[in-house]
Amino acid sequence: MDYPEHLKYSNEHEWVAVDGTRARIGITDYAQDALGDVVFVSLPAVGTPVVAHGSCAEVESTKSVSEIYAPVSGEVVEVNAALETAPEQVNADPYGDGWIFAVELRDPAELDALMDAAAYRLMVEEA
Repeated sequence: MDYPEHLKYSNEHEWVAVDGTRARIGITDYAQDALGDVVFVSLPAVGTPVVAHGSCAEVESTKSVSEIYAPVSGEVVEVNAALETAPEQVNADPYGDGWIFAVELRDPAELDALMDAAAYRLMVEEA
């Protein structure tokens, strides 16, 4: 499993990459591996407000359909439209081309509630 050090992680297995007041979000390597082959991603609409820990997207795999939760609150400002025709990117490159959406942060202090790579790795190993 891969746990990039520069990211923050949620208990629901989403990652967050922060650039100023914008947060790019996807699911972790652990999550994509547990899901199996991703065949469809339901993206949130640009302009949609999201609330930390609220469901905002879905990933469908050959095994199941899983909710994607917003790790932070804000407004969706970008979605990875490439996933509409290539959902397998979530499996192939979960921390790169497999990102799902980006939000403009409403409260950057919410980032403090997320885990760093070491804490996330420990949570996964103890599961």
